[in-house]
Amino acid sequence: MDCNTLYDVWCKKAVEDTDIVDELNSIKGNEDEIFERFYKNLEFGTAGLRGVLGAGTNRMNIYVVRQATQGLANYVNNTLGGGAVAISHDSRIKADVFMIEAAKVLAGNGIKTYITSELQPTPVLSFLVRHFGCQAGIMVTASHNPAKYNGYKAYGSDGCQMTDVAAGIVYDEIQKIDIFNDVKTADFDEAVEKGLIEYVDDEVYTEYLKNVKEQQVNPGICKNSGLKVVYTPLNGTGNKLVRRVLNEIGIEEVDVVPEQELPDGNFTTCPYPNPEIKEALQLGLDLCQKVKPDLLLATDPDADRVGIAVPLEDGSYRLITGNETGIMLTNYLLSVRKEKGTLPDNPIIVRTIVTTILIDKICKKYNCELKKVLTGFKYIGEIILNLEKNNEKDRYVFGFEESYGYLAGTYVRDKDAVVASMLICEMAAYYRKQGKTLAHVMDEIYEEYGYYKNVTLSFSFEGSTGMKKMQEIMSNLRDNPLETVNGEKVKAVFDYLKSEEKNIETGETKTIDLPKSNVLQYDLGANAVIVRPSGTEPKIKLYITAVGKNAEDATEISEKIADDVKAQLGIN
Repeated sequence: MDCNTLYDVWCKKAVEDTDIVDELNSIKGNEDEIFERFYKNLEFGTAGLRGVLGAGTNRMNIYVVRQATQGLANYVNNTLGGGAVAISHDSRIKADVFMIEAAKVLAGNGIKTYITSELQPTPVLSFLVRHFGCQAGIMVTASHNPAKYNGYKAYGSDGCQMTDVAAGIVYDEIQKIDIFNDVKTADFDEAVEKGLIEYVDDEVYTEYLKNVKEQQVNPGICKNSGLKVVYTPLNGTGNKLVRRVLNEIGIEEVDVVPEQELPDGNFTTCPYPNPEIKEALQLGLDLCQKVKPDLLLATDPDADRVGIAVPLEDGSYRLITGNETGIMLTNYLLSVRKEKGTLPDNPIIVRTIVTTILIDKICKKYNCELKKVLTGFKYIGEIILNLEKNNEKDRYVFGFEESYGYLAGTYVRDKDAVVASMLICEMAAYYRKQGKTLAHVMDEIYEEYGYYKNVTLSFSFEGSTGMKKMQEIMSNLRDNPLETVNGEKVKAVFDYLKSEEKNIETGETKTIDLPKSNVLQYDLGANAVIVRPSGTEPKIKLYITAVGKNAEDATEISEKIADDVKAQLGIN
């Protein structure tokens, strides 16, 4: 069907949601606006669905959610032989509505469904899948995207986001389903009465927090430490559980940013609710100037990622990058557990390929095996799953990605800002008792291992023309690889889509033993550049590693590398 025909069908049949009706009426006769909404379907992949809220097949709405859930239901019933599904949601616009609609479709297909009575963090959903022995899970969230987005993350029975194989089966099922005529739904109240839909009991969240607290390596150190924290949940899901776990481990002084305390899918105080971005943390930084805490914590809307800021001697606050927080946590966990004798034999740390290589040096110091995986926390979850299958899951110590996602423990299979917040506070209390701030700790690590400057740059490509431009950039780069960057010759090229590593000097090639992914990596010796399209947003990302004699030197090198690569790629 062409876009105008689809538009006409939606005008006739998409009548349940008045917002959609009004939007369809408002674009009548506007070819460009109709095209943007109907030129494609939101594609279901390993990250599920994610898109702008609104009317049409290329938007997030109740009809697209129902269709996707019918495809998931077919997968559960036909491929897995039936089972149960857990669903939760964050604070985003219509997130609770989408959860209910998904539950009604699953119930309509005879699938037992567990839902939460209020918004919950993404890691809780991962926990629920495993706790109830479900075959799948759904988290309604768009993570840190702007307010106009929502999404639908799908999980497998292991609590990880869906594998490529499973997502492919669900995608194929979705393609067979007429969005208006082929979806089975149940009456919500009747399904609850019959037990097909069941609300999660509060005791389950207590069990989740019990598992979180078991990840402490210095239990009791926060009590009477004097640690003072400013916290912002960025109008998302972290407010209750993060504050509760901090209280239970003994942190008595937690000031919450009042404008960002309560759920608000409009994110009026931080249009881009991403703890990687200073603007999202500005209200927290303003409160820090008033109450002078030891630490600022900021969790993103679905509380799977956390950003921090720490005080400097001049009274200002230093934003710590995702890589730096991961570096400090890795160093803290390995050093303290070794000191206490709780480090397992042959410990394992996991990082993604775009995460700082400084971790490699720390692992070498502690004789710790390092595993490198593709971007996406599901790959870290797969490492845990494989260890579990071999009765070796205790070897897993920590895993993280540079985009502020961390996990200690194996109780969930996704990044968890609740456990990360707890461990960051424990770490801060540990060093506070030694008279150090986390700024001191980070600088000491750089002094020991070298000054690594890791920079992530994002470039947006909105709409249908944007997607085409992204594809052209990656295709051209593959056909015409970078030969020099900032005057340095490229020594090796890693093409993760071709699964090929090529030594430029010798011409020798090796196979990369990882799943295929549209990622290009250029090694320059100590420095490196990685180019990768985002899997969840219309963006191309550059990951730059620069090693210098000191912080200023590393920063200068990273800026020169960035300018050169942007010029060669024709982006800004």
